Amino acid sequence: MEAQERGVPTLFVIPLIQFFVGCLLFVALLYGQRDLVILTLLVLGLVIGVKLWTRISLSGLKCRSAVDKQKLFPDERLTLRINAENKKFLPIWLQVIIPIRGLIHLPARDKILRKESSLLWFQRTRFLWELTAQRRGVHHIGPFHILAGDLFAFLTREKRMDESHQIIVYPRMVPLKPFSLPRRDFFGIPGARSPVQDPVYILGTRDYQHGQPAKYIHWKASARHNRLQEKVLESTQQEKVLLVVDASPFARHGAEEEFEQTLEVVASLAARLDRRGHAVGLITNCAVVGRSSSIVPMARNHQQLPTILEVLARIQLKPQGDLINVLRSGLTLAWGSSCVYFSYEEDATITVAQEYFRRCKAPAIFFVCRPRVSPEGEGFPVKRHLHRLEEIIFKKAEGR
Repeated sequence: MEAQERGVPTLFVIPLIQFFVGCLLFVALLYGQRDLVILTLLVLGLVIGVKLWTRISLSGLKCRSAVDKQKLFPDERLTLRINAENKKFLPIWLQVIIPIRGLIHLPARDKILRKESSLLWFQRTRFLWELTAQRRGVHHIGPFHILAGDLFAFLTREKRMDESHQIIVYPRMVPLKPFSLPRRDFFGIPGARSPVQDPVYILGTRDYQHGQPAKYIHWKASARHNRLQEKVLESTQQEKVLLVVDASPFARHGAEEEFEQTLEVVASLAARLDRRGHAVGLITNCAVVGRSSSIVPMARNHQQLPTILEVLARIQLKPQGDLINVLRSGLTLAWGSSCVYFSYEEDATITVAQEYFRRCKAPAIFFVCRPRVSPEGEGFPVKRHLHRLEEIIFKKAEGR
């Protein structure tokens, strides 16, 4: 039993006071003071009754917690709900305490959620909180604690519930300016065996086949032949783009803000490429919370973008080895892949990475937060494909 200092009378929490009341009862009995005997018996009976009440207050008490979403973006809201049920005849007082980290409690913005209520026999109640995601990362709600006691909360008992919820907050999506990838044939490689047809490469025309989309109709050829003609298109191979994030320079300079901004750009770029139908992958040398691998192989499916966003949410600014070694041992670049490389500064690692991509015949473009300032004519050989990260972010995103 745990007594909580909530303005509870000392009679219930200090044994010495209870001993004095017992002594007073003995004296009253000894001298035949009937009124004093009744008073002390009532006081001691109240103390014993409250302790027994508190002792069984947790029995028959059921609590369950739930959230309406576990994956969200910054500034999105989620609802935390706790259902409590008193499955006994004895009414109780109940308080729920939940620690939170990384989420804002609206409107108080506390680090601990706290609500209380009284439950009669076989009564149910529900506690609700509106929370807002504050920053990218993996956050936890709980485990929560429940305090239960007599109906007047003179004494309480505490129970720790192991139930908790993991909340994944993706990087913030920012508007990006259009820019060209190193590869120019954005629809892929003509002549590849693929069920996807390329609207750029037209082999010829043929009579229109019923069921084909109207966008494939060649109107000029139809007018010339006096019947509907459709375009015969060359098959294509999906464009494959690998996103690379080097965490070492960010960690070396303690550039946490720039690191978060870079992840926002990477997430936004991955979403744009996915919408365009490109196969997208991710590789980084960051530590990843809850995952053994920081590599997402290039693929095109409905789970690819959520997987990339979840890895970006889980990574921490803790480099795990050299990025070049991760590239060499992590995956094999397929022919026709393009790479978009992100780093904090223009350093020697970029030169090594550029040489690695050149040997793999994978065109690459580099974005850094702080390019190296050097005299004209000096610099690394990747200078032509190196850009400032700010060049692809709209100003309204920079000033948020």
